[in-house]
Amino acid sequence: LQELQSSGRGRFLLEHAAPFSAFLTDSFGRQHNYLRISLTEKCNLRCQYCMPEEGVQLTPKSELLTTQEIITLARLFVKEGVEKIRLTGGEPLIRPDVVDIVGQLYKLEGLKTIAVTTNGINLARLLPRLKEAGLNAINISLDTLVPAKFEFIVRRKGFHKVMEGIHKATELGYRPVKVNCVVMRGFNEDELLGFVDFTKDLPLDVRFIEYMPFDGNKWNFKKMVSYKEMLDTIKQRWPELEKLPCEASSTAKSYKVPHFQGQISFITSMSEHFCGSCNRLRITADGNLKVCLFGNSEVSLRDHLRSGASEEALVQIIGAAVGRKKKQHAGMFNISQMKNRPMILIGGYKMYSHVTFFFSPEPALMSFPLCQDALQNPPNSKQWGHTFSHWLTLRASCCVFQKDPSSMFDTKCLEASPVGQASVNCQSKDASPGSCTEVPHASDHLTHTDEEGRATMVDVGGKPDSRRSAVAGAVVRLGEKAFGMVRQNQVKKGDVLAVAQIAGIQGAKLTSQLIPLCHNIPLNHVEVSLSLDEARYAVVIRSSCQTWGRTGVEMEALTAASLAALTVYDMCKAVTHDIVIEEVKLLSKTGGQRGDFSR
Repeated sequence: LQELQSSGRGRFLLEHAAPFSAFLTDSFGRQHNYLRISLTEKCNLRCQYCMPEEGVQLTPKSELLTTQEIITLARLFVKEGVEKIRLTGGEPLIRPDVVDIVGQLYKLEGLKTIAVTTNGINLARLLPRLKEAGLNAINISLDTLVPAKFEFIVRRKGFHKVMEGIHKATELGYRPVKVNCVVMRGFNEDELLGFVDFTKDLPLDVRFIEYMPFDGNKWNFKKMVSYKEMLDTIKQRWPELEKLPCEASSTAKSYKVPHFQGQISFITSMSEHFCGSCNRLRITADGNLKVCLFGNSEVSLRDHLRSGASEEALVQIIGAAVGRKKKQHAGMFNISQMKNRPMILIGGYKMYSHVTFFFSPEPALMSFPLCQDALQNPPNSKQWGHTFSHWLTLRASCCVFQKDPSSMFDTKCLEASPVGQASVNCQSKDASPGSCTEVPHASDHLTHTDEEGRATMVDVGGKPDSRRSAVAGAVVRLGEKAFGMVRQNQVKKGDVLAVAQIAGIQGAKLTSQLIPLCHNIPLNHVEVSLSLDEARYAVVIRSSCQTWGRTGVEMEALTAASLAALTVYDMCKAVTHDIVIEEVKLLSKTGGQRGDFSR
């Protein structure tokens, strides 16, 4: 308000404000003065949680809104009382005429705010022209502050471009620059403190958004990190965190660490919805009006516009749609079962909500544990692998496992002792700790099955703790062309060796979720190395795992080598499918009752 009063344009708008349109007021008295317009369905990233690497089926260009149609509809909504328009996508900044669209919107009398939500890749290059055209608010989507994690998830390089865009926005005087971060358990909730610290020296508003359900994403409560949980985590680090006042229609609950330049906010779409003060409407890139982000009800304004409908008729159509808007969340009792178009085709808060559309729907995989070492130690740039355990879990073959509701870990996984281990009873009341020293002998049955042949748990509770390690290997034969591209780091998906190394480390941590009868054990150390064998045009993988516990880590080492090999295949398959994964094998192990092994 102060900014509007300080400018000539602002004073004019305030003095000549018209009564709010009844057509944009719903049956619950909510006045909709905020319109989000999707400029395109296209995006210049290929986020694994949003779309396959080859993209999604796009609406034919002839069915998308033209620039003139966008301006015509915007003018109509502004005339009826809309004061803020946000341009979304897809990625709005890849539309060639986005600067021109902003310029034309700026000329609309009554429009107070023109905003954009972007992934930030093109922001630094376009922002000076966008600001000159009239753009006065920016939201940048960023889910991680770790460059390697960013590249793995979006399948493109560009983290430095996003950061450059953020800094360019602050240099050009945008206050605040809003950074949207959807928080999801097992993915990035470990970066909460890092994002808060990001506001220390920059005028940012980092907005933590609760994970929301959309059609296809198999939303599950356990994936959502609630506002109160996030707030508690942050207050443990900054107990002096103070709450800021907010407007009645605001979707955000804002806080600030004293003496920090920026602030943080929480978008509590799920735990404390703000439907009662909702003032938003959306127009999709193909011209459909959505009165609720969570609903599948849409009205094609494009069709009416192209059929020659008058302005009065369009206003009546819009008013009827607004009048049907439900009290909350599209009137659905269980929004996790809702039907809706994919998030990238809506232009909502972020594309992140489409997270598992192309992955396994198996309910047992909808929750996932953080590694114990990660819970005990703050993450850093070298330890970030556990935060995207979800992605590698879903990329692998799904398995069903039992969940233990009393444990902070979701799995009740089983691992039998190696075949050939002696049968030892350490549960006897006469047995003392560490007294299980039976000499191993050959077994004549599978220890993972009972007498009737059913899978069963082998109790390792009586085994003594000991230091255990294992080394495994694998070879991926790529062929001359793909090998050369890997060596020169010319594969379009990114650095093959770096991503495969990360995948292997994470694979070791997820072994109990991938192999049904493996224990969920804490790993003291995981190391994965990849080297190039020019004679065979091959990538040679070597993995090692260590723990202190009652069961070995052979499976963890083998899983690490296998996942690294599969990742090399995945990143190179666009070059050739003539790739052979071979020599996946255990190289050595130490510890345990059966003694050491070396191939």
